[in-house]
Amino acid sequence: MSAETVTISSLGAKGDGVAHGAKGPIFVPFALPGETVAVARVKNEGTIMSFASTSPDRIAPACKHFGPDGVGGTCGGCSLQHLAPAPYNAFKRQILIDALKSKGIEAPVGEIFEAHPHQRRRLVFSARRRDNDMVIGFMQAETHHVVVVEECPIASPGLVSHLETLKILARAAGADHFRITVTETMTGLDISLDGLRGGLADRARRDVTNAVLKLKGIARVSANGEIVIEPHKPLLDFDGARVVLPPGGFTQATLEAEAHMASLAAEHIGKAKKVADLFAGVGTFALRLGRKMSVHAVESDEKAIKALDFAARNTQGLKPVTAERRDLFRRPMMAFELKGYDAVVFDPPRAGAEEQCRELAKSQVKKLVAVSCNPLTLARDLSILIAGGYRVERVTPIDQFLWSPHVEAVAVLTKG
Repeated sequence: MSAETVTISSLGAKGDGVAHGAKGPIFVPFALPGETVAVARVKNEGTIMSFASTSPDRIAPACKHFGPDGVGGTCGGCSLQHLAPAPYNAFKRQILIDALKSKGIEAPVGEIFEAHPHQRRRLVFSARRRDNDMVIGFMQAETHHVVVVEECPIASPGLVSHLETLKILARAAGADHFRITVTETMTGLDISLDGLRGGLADRARRDVTNAVLKLKGIARVSANGEIVIEPHKPLLDFDGARVVLPPGGFTQATLEAEAHMASLAAEHIGKAKKVADLFAGVGTFALRLGRKMSVHAVESDEKAIKALDFAARNTQGLKPVTAERRDLFRRPMMAFELKGYDAVVFDPPRAGAEEQCRELAKSQVKKLVAVSCNPLTLARDLSILIAGGYRVERVTPIDQFLWSPHVEAVAVLTKG
């Protein structure tokens, strides 16, 4: 370890401050461009010891767990909470622009759809036994230490108000260390206890059940994907279509971003009559689009596609919405199968949709909507589609993960 003073020139992709030393870049977490800081350096990483000058873009953190000095707390999240809103939004937008440029893509990039405090409806907590009790919180960065949280300004009030509820359930579960995924639904919290070795013992199952019966605001508790108790079906609403979320199932992190992404897709698709929704999940796009057009939804997860199909069959006023379980990584929808479709929406995991895009590039589908949580794989996929004759009309950055370096995007494309 060595001590030295450096000046930060930019932010890296993970939100760390970047200084340029004689031996290459130095990454300094929680430092901002223009700041001069004394750091304790280990290889190419520096820890702030003191400031010689600070940036006018530095602001007081909103959460006490971040640390009052604005150089990062211990909870492992919100790495950009000390950066003012305007440069923060510009940084996230630039991540997307840089990813597109890395593949030679010059496309109009819109202003970012902003995230705001108290919007997150889905969080993953860690639970660990400590001193004969259970603690609930987030993992400290690059450690196995659980930092107990008493507040979380990114989370919805409905999640924060149930922190003690989660602790009660963690005690009842009786395990030493596991994850708790919590999603706020229309009918209460969907709580999934995951990583339980051997599942819940019989006594723990009884204790969890009895605890839920005494508590309020819980729709369901599951353990390792198996339902333990379900006082209410945990429901999501997609433009009037009610979906029962599978245990621990995926949904977008904020309602606001979800609705905006769906509106961008609907606006581009316009008056299409037949649409394919690939990597459809539980129907975030398919069930909304089904109000105006025929939709074929494709998803590999069995529980998700069954939930989508059940909702489609039991919602009045939808055009035909069909559901197919299919692994699009191993068996993408082929170009000849896409004949007759006016538009395609696809929202793959972080790995992107490379093989599916190769088939889309061969197709004659006129309009595409690409939704992505990874700018780098999005850029790769768009480059495949551009080579196949598509034009990227615009890309909109979407922020769902406030004060983090993660940015999502919706790209709309046209052929012909």
